[in-house]
Amino acid sequence: MSDKPGSRILLGISGGIAAYKAVELVRRLRADGAEVQVVMTRAAAAFVAPLTLQAVSGRPVRQALLDPQAEAGMDHIELARWADLLLVAPATAHLMARLALGLADDLLTTLALATEAPLVLAPAMNHRMWTNPATQEHLARLVARGVRVLGPASGAQACGEEGPGRMLEPAEIVAALAPEAWPGRAGHRTGPLAGRCVLITAGPTREPLDPVRFIGNRSSGRMGYALAAALAARGAAVTLISGPSALAPPPVADFVRVETALEMAAAVMERVAGCDLFVATAAVADYRPAAPAAGKIKKAAAALTIELVRNPDILAEVAALPGGPFTVGFAAETERLEEHATAKLRAKGLDMIAANRVGTGAGGFDTDDNALVVLWPGGRRAFPLMPKTLLADQLADLIVERYLASLAG
Repeated sequence: MSDKPGSRILLGISGGIAAYKAVELVRRLRADGAEVQVVMTRAAAAFVAPLTLQAVSGRPVRQALLDPQAEAGMDHIELARWADLLLVAPATAHLMARLALGLADDLLTTLALATEAPLVLAPAMNHRMWTNPATQEHLARLVARGVRVLGPASGAQACGEEGPGRMLEPAEIVAALAPEAWPGRAGHRTGPLAGRCVLITAGPTREPLDPVRFIGNRSSGRMGYALAAALAARGAAVTLISGPSALAPPPVADFVRVETALEMAAAVMERVAGCDLFVATAAVADYRPAAPAAGKIKKAAAALTIELVRNPDILAEVAALPGGPFTVGFAAETERLEEHATAKLRAKGLDMIAANRVGTGAGGFDTDDNALVVLWPGGRRAFPLMPKTLLADQLADLIVERYLASLAG
């Protein structure tokens, strides 16, 4: 048993088809320097054999709550003391519900109550189960208690349907385990962005008209969340600042929720110093009401006039910083895509800009797919319509390529 702090990981596996990924996850965790003790639910054993996990972890798999071979027959206390981190992957809807309710009817759920180690979940389930209000309520309750949630990703599922609910790949999960959650892993990030700080914005902003109404837009945050995960998987320490979104936080080192453009601007300027890359995927409102009403605006007059004032241009402000980060902007356009994107690239002094057409029904806001034209001084690359998770992966490679080229001079 290692004395290295933060190197002891309890890997909980619950009963879903994604349990097969746990074998690769154990292998990657051990390759990154961790000791891994696998704890399985009864249902998980129907998807992957305990003997297989014993072989890759080098430890007998634990399943029984009361084990005569364990310390005083109380395995949950022995393991709870041992762990530096409790990671559950996959975390099914049923498992998340039990954790949210504080049930302790098997070894894994009892461990979750008995340990003082951080709890990290990697959900995996059918997309309708993920979006069901009951699951989302349990998710919110767990997050409010400080539980960290990695994913899920969106895409093809074992049931033949598509949508959010896929467990993140083992490499993404390992990359997302930040040093503060697993101190023994500090300094062990690998990938082309290892040791680099990335600040990224995503989602819409909401500008209040009164306590119940706001000016907003159709951005879901899917592209920004997927890109944040892709950059984290390449070794970066990613901070994601997100406007209102229904998506679960992606696997990043730090996640910050904001609502308005002013809040997003403040969060960015507070954190941008020392960052190597800034990626602005957020759809930030250009204007906000000059004087939001203190009470609900009543329907009285036949017409209503609201004065709007301009919001700060976060992207331009970051790009203008002396010695600032490599800056990547996004442009959503309804017409003359490359013309408008090129003008924005030059006017704001950006290093790169990713432009996509919106309002056409294919790709753009609040869809699972997107297409991009990426421009930089002297260069261009087009990405055809594809799932945003795949597009984010390819865009991340291009950002890494251009960033490293900028360092080479």
